[in-house]
Amino acid sequence: MRVAVIGANGQLGSDIMRVFGENAIPFTHDELDVSRPDTLDILRKVNPDVIINTAAYVRVDDAEMHPEIAFNVNAIGAMNVARIAEKLGAVNVYISTDYVFDGTKGAPYTEEDRPNPINVYGISKYTGEIFTRNYSSKHYIVRVASLFGGAGARGKGGNFVTFILEKAKRGEEIRVVDDMFMSPTYTRDVAEALYRFLAEKPEYGVYHMVNEGFCSWYEFAQEILDVANLDAQITRIKSNELSRLAKRPQNSALTAEKIKRYSVKLNSWKQALKNYMFYIMSSPFL
Repeated sequence: MRVAVIGANGQLGSDIMRVFGENAIPFTHDELDVSRPDTLDILRKVNPDVIINTAAYVRVDDAEMHPEIAFNVNAIGAMNVARIAEKLGAVNVYISTDYVFDGTKGAPYTEEDRPNPINVYGISKYTGEIFTRNYSSKHYIVRVASLFGGAGARGKGGNFVTFILEKAKRGEEIRVVDDMFMSPTYTRDVAEALYRFLAEKPEYGVYHMVNEGFCSWYEFAQEILDVANLDAQITRIKSNELSRLAKRPQNSALTAEKIKRYSVKLNSWKQALKNYMFYIMSSPFL
């Protein structure tokens, strides 16, 4: 199975490259820009069986000011990938997000729940889902959430875990919302689940791939400090105390029951965090 990985040096893409090994063919933004159809011609040369599109514009607040950038990457880019995947007869895997939901359900979202994004980023990703579904017949829309991984988030300059650790080590007060809930997810676990999932050749459609369980951002931050054995000042705040351009879903937790039909299950988010912390603390490169 020849797998083209778009965004191969990103937070998720890097772990996909590690897990898929010699089956993976990497493409970075410098080599392939999903918003420019002409750069996708490089895929014709490698003729992949599967294309995994991890490219994304993830600056949620900036997307409110620059919606054209978000849509060029997350929506038009997804359409461009879907078109060439269809021409090549390749399976198209589009990585989407929990932000396609409005967060008002009050319980974790399933694949059957109707999306209703409430910010530009979420709308652009949901549009990308529609393009993927309607322009490539062999497709998987894989929704992930609140990612943390070894490579960090290139578009954000890190991830929430490293942000909390850095604040704690500097002795700074950590203010975290306790009224917003999500599914913290380790990119390594997603990559391994995706590898097993594709090997099973499931029915095409929408799937959630997140670590088991959910928590508030405050609970997540507290667990990070506990695992790292750091004593830091952490303060609960409410989401309305933050001044942010983009609205966020109050509870965007996802449940990943559908992939279990194919014997694919991810760790609990607490175990995933412990595994990630062990990795970053033992790596000589981090």
